[in-house]
Amino acid sequence: MNTQLRDKSYFDQRATEDMQKHLHGAQRTLQETMAYACRILAMTEQEAGLAGQISVRSERPNAYWTLRFGLGFDEATPDDFIEVDRDLNTLSGEGMANPATRFHLWVYDARPDVHSIVHTHSPWASALAAARQPLVISQMDMTPLHNDCAFLADWPGVPIADQEGVLISEALGDNRAIILAHHGYLTVGVNCEEATYLSVYLERAARMQIRAQAFGTLTPVDDELAAEAHDYLLKPSIVNATFDYWCRQTHGIPPLSIK
Repeated sequence: MNTQLRDKSYFDQRATEDMQKHLHGAQRTLQETMAYACRILAMTEQEAGLAGQISVRSERPNAYWTLRFGLGFDEATPDDFIEVDRDLNTLSGEGMANPATRFHLWVYDARPDVHSIVHTHSPWASALAAARQPLVISQMDMTPLHNDCAFLADWPGVPIADQEGVLISEALGDNRAIILAHHGYLTVGVNCEEATYLSVYLERAARMQIRAQAFGTLTPVDDELAAEAHDYLLKPSIVNATFDYWCRQTHGIPPLSIK
């Protein structure tokens, strides 16, 4: 049997076409997607009381959707999301926004490409933040964050005012993730699914880095190979199929009207 040695680009293109053909994401309302995202964050042990936040840019200018303040990620249902304006006045739904979501406004202003934000004080990413350590991309599963995870070395305090938003949005730059020293992390995405996907992988990457350091100095992945893996693992079909899988893993979430 003659096996032809073909370039990797051939297999990349073929896999992309096959995924577009065979991977069909579930249809959900925005609020259903956000409820599942919250349950995924809880399932991956990323809750920290009421400290975490999730938001999605609204179709209404200068507004976004977020989980009403007072609920944990594990409690979220589609009815628990509210739409708020730039002054955090509630436009749709009942309740108030977490005051700390104010810095989300600055990220949305600085990044028109961003349509969703996840921020948590998850255990492993917070451990890196406490040690003031940037992420080192040293394993394949970390590569969705290759050259896409910034680091803010100084803590501006509880982010309930405008100055914190300025600092965080400037430090984030064009990246899709950032570790906030003495604080936690932030991920952003073109939609809620991507921001959630990156949040789960960032927490896993932080856990892996801390564990691997016990065995010696970390060796970064080759830059070219890491860039290739970054783009492959952030294909929308992979992101959406992974999000759907995590949705199926969440147990105890009230029935949602998945169409």
